[in-house]
Amino acid sequence: MIIAEVGVNHNGDLDLGRKLIDVAVECGADIVKFQTFIANRLATGHAPQASYQKQNLGVDQSQIDMLAKLELTHEMHVALLEHCRSNNIEFLSTAFDTVSLDYLVDLGIKRIKVPSGELTNLPYLEEVASKGLPVILSTGMADLDEVRDGVAILMAGDVARGDLTILHCTSNYPAQPGELNMLAVKTLYEEFGCDVGYSDHSSGCEAAMLAVALGARVLEKHITLDRTMSGPDHLASMEPDDFKIFVRAARMAFLALGNGVKKPSKAEAENVLIVRKSIVASRPISVGEIFSKENLTTKRPGVGMSPMRWHHVIGKQATRDFAADEMIEV
Repeated sequence: MIIAEVGVNHNGDLDLGRKLIDVAVECGADIVKFQTFIANRLATGHAPQASYQKQNLGVDQSQIDMLAKLELTHEMHVALLEHCRSNNIEFLSTAFDTVSLDYLVDLGIKRIKVPSGELTNLPYLEEVASKGLPVILSTGMADLDEVRDGVAILMAGDVARGDLTILHCTSNYPAQPGELNMLAVKTLYEEFGCDVGYSDHSSGCEAAMLAVALGARVLEKHITLDRTMSGPDHLASMEPDDFKIFVRAARMAFLALGNGVKKPSKAEAENVLIVRKSIVASRPISVGEIFSKENLTTKRPGVGMSPMRWHHVIGKQATRDFAADEMIEV
């Protein structure tokens, strides 16, 4: 399942939000996700911006000043939801406070996405757990004990293990290769035994492909029309052409994983007799002659006696004449 994370890359512009939905559909994403919050419920008036936000926006302001410009109104939520429905893609939004969470559930979202910053917010997690919906839990900035605590709160409510997906995440924008720690995807699966995934804030698609190889079943990636646009997350997002490649590569990687059972594929089975070898006469052999490495060899095709029976044949007596290259029978 691939989530195209619009987040706040709509920049408060409904038309831009619609265009990003269209791009997500064109690229083949399964879900398009926004962010729902009330600025003065999310941050205090003196909460500072993160360093990456200052750098990407080129201005030092409070979080509230930044967030207030990126809030989605009720009318915008409804319009974006309807645009998703008309384009057969699932609408999802991350709620950053309990009021926004209640609003989204009433709006009819099919699942709840818990952002990394709320992993340690006990009253918020209890509210999430009470909704009876599948949950996708991001774990950026967290250690394993914090993830355990968050999962325990959800499990104590109405979230079944089969309805929980835990996403590994590095909360830096963009995240550098040396801080991705992709093996944590495997750790999360082994620890919790539920579906796992990866919320990708790195550049390119290499990390996400690693995540699939390590067991990820959900991938999330920010999408934008233009990485140079003003906004906190555009720089760490993918433009449409690259996002299309990302989706195609993820689908291929998942398909290529298979089931882990080592056996020939159907296509390989057809090639076995062509590329494997048989025990054959390396020169004419007369009846009564002893088979030896001097008169035997192995050659394609593999329709005769397998070379794995070489020592069974050596030392035996030929019961008839064999021409050079003829399959040996004993």
